[in-house]
Amino acid sequence: MHSYLVGGAVRDELLARPTADRDYVVVGTTPEAMLAQGFRPVGKDFPVFLHPQTNEEYALARTERKTAPGYHGFTFHAAPDVTLEQDLARRDLTINAMARAADGTLIDPFHGQRDLSAKILRHVGPAFAEDPVRILRIGRFAARFSDFTIAPETLALMRGMVAAGEVDHLVAERVWQELAKGLMEDRPSRMFEVLRECGALRRLLPELDALHGVPQRADYHPEIDTGVHAMMVIDQSARRGFALPVRFAALTHDLGKGETPADILPRHIGHEERSVRLTEQVSARLRVPADCRDLALLMARYHGNIHRAADLKASTIVTLFEKTDALRRPERFRQLLETCLCDFTGRLGWEDRPYDSPRLLLAVLDAVNAVDAGKIAQACADRADIPERIHQARITAVRLALDDAGEQPEQQ
Repeated sequence: MHSYLVGGAVRDELLARPTADRDYVVVGTTPEAMLAQGFRPVGKDFPVFLHPQTNEEYALARTERKTAPGYHGFTFHAAPDVTLEQDLARRDLTINAMARAADGTLIDPFHGQRDLSAKILRHVGPAFAEDPVRILRIGRFAARFSDFTIAPETLALMRGMVAAGEVDHLVAERVWQELAKGLMEDRPSRMFEVLRECGALRRLLPELDALHGVPQRADYHPEIDTGVHAMMVIDQSARRGFALPVRFAALTHDLGKGETPADILPRHIGHEERSVRLTEQVSARLRVPADCRDLALLMARYHGNIHRAADLKASTIVTLFEKTDALRRPERFRQLLETCLCDFTGRLGWEDRPYDSPRLLLAVLDAVNAVDAGKIAQACADRADIPERIHQARITAVRLALDDAGEQPEQQ
């Protein structure tokens, strides 16, 4: 029995990057022998075990064979006669197909170290085309290693997989899992650029693909279309280290602009309602978690009003707070403001422009929270009057807070 450190841990060690997970391949043994040494089984499709002391994963060396379309269409063979090189040959990229022996020797049969040095993402072999998830993984690695390029032959293989309909067999949960990981990388726009370049974006996220070629507002930058703007916005969310719900909301906030009638471009009248509908559509299809979906829907509907916060009437601001549930969900409202910040700064030359809406809205939100709703309720002889009395008290509090902040919005 021989064990080898494999995959991402070896790659990240060579790049001098931190790594969270250390995975091992075991050659020349059986599941029974692993159990006898105290390893705990966890693998469902093939033998994977947890080390009795470290809890790190140890998988038996295996080969795989394509038996049906899609991600699940494989059979696996794990046996003592499967070699380390055979196991590495089934991996996606050369930079992930290296191993480190216990004595420190690097095993690199597919020249992954050379591709690391050249900053190239290259597939290991033709078996790459058998698993459509690898298209998403290539995009995710491009987002992580944003200065790497994709080998031409790998990109050609990805395009062929899309043309063959392989991505159409991907299950929603796995697509979301990979997209979410890509959104959390250093430059998430690279993932979507790669998916668009190989044709997969049109199949997986046609609503996002439709933004490319659609003009943005002329007073931004004529050369920046809505698709490029969306990419700049998600990169702003990554630059600022915001959470996944913010990054997803940044990605989807302008989807409705892809359906703007040609005769009104470059204006986008009514795009908010279209964006809400398309965000609901994407979220349902990909089974997006509720926290990401709900923030994205709020962003799609209300980001225009938030950008205009200094010009809003006090009554409109109170309605905004009530519609976004800002009083009961202040942390989510802060995430909404974070997404608006990304939208505002996601334009050429605007990256470091001051953006005052968050400061203003949080200040007046504090004033609204200071309104004693219980006291108002007790003073109402008719309980039916309570909601309107509270609403009016909040408007008064906002108006006073705006006066204190030096803002002069139109009065109710």
